[in-house]
Amino acid sequence: MADGRLLLGATPLGQPGDASPRLVAALRTADVVAAEDTRRVRTLAKALDVHIAGKVVSLFDANEAARVPALLTEMQGGATVLVVSDAGMPLISDPGYRLVVACAEAGLPVSCLPGPSAVTTALAVSGLPGEKFCFEGFAPRKPAARRAWLAALADERRTCVFFESPRRLADCLRDAADELGGERRVVVCRELTKTHEEVRRGTLAELADWAVEGVLGEITVVLAGATPRADLSALVAEVNRLAADGMRVKDACAQAIADVPGAVSRRELYDAVLRSRD
Repeated sequence: MADGRLLLGATPLGQPGDASPRLVAALRTADVVAAEDTRRVRTLAKALDVHIAGKVVSLFDANEAARVPALLTEMQGGATVLVVSDAGMPLISDPGYRLVVACAEAGLPVSCLPGPSAVTTALAVSGLPGEKFCFEGFAPRKPAARRAWLAALADERRTCVFFESPRRLADCLRDAADELGGERRVVVCRELTKTHEEVRRGTLAELADWAVEGVLGEITVVLAGATPRADLSALVAEVNRLAADGMRVKDACAQAIADVPGAVSRRELYDAVLRSRD
């Protein structure tokens, strides 16, 4: 008997009509449907008017490692196994990675049924640059770890997408304002594609204040990349050149940083100039 295969199926974020025809066909014909939540996949199938004829098993973070051997055996016996998460693309902060690795090592074919993803959907509607971006999964739960993670993003020039719990959103945005600066642009996407979809755009300081009132639903955050900082030593040299020509140091600082993206403040530059003369 020929070996089977693994299918990774993207499921709708909220609207059943976003399901692809290939996902509908796979739900109908797969020998095994491995779902993050078996109840949710049955609800989706009902909304799509699909009868799942195959066996339905759970596949979530806590049981994935234990499930892999049996699922491999099924595929080696010729079965088609379909993996679906609660919403969006499997493996993107959802189960499936261990199973894909095991299939690759066993030489079993792995195919993807592409479709909805909260990451790319949020990026598309954010209005922030999407040519280059990074995905950070879920923000760390504990405050100290979260602040350290945010500090590591201080010089990240790519747009950053991450998930956050609605209960921790306000604290996360406040920490981000403290670590990255309150003027950094951010977009909070709530309940994407659903009836109560909301996209909030503003600065970290503004949205941190907004979130204090409480937020509900699935949250995806899109954070603007860092603006490259101007070369401080070059600015100091320019101030000293202008001062040597007779300009006051404070006026030279103002002129040196004018229209320079990522420049330090006039006060910071002034202090740096004084230190350079010690």
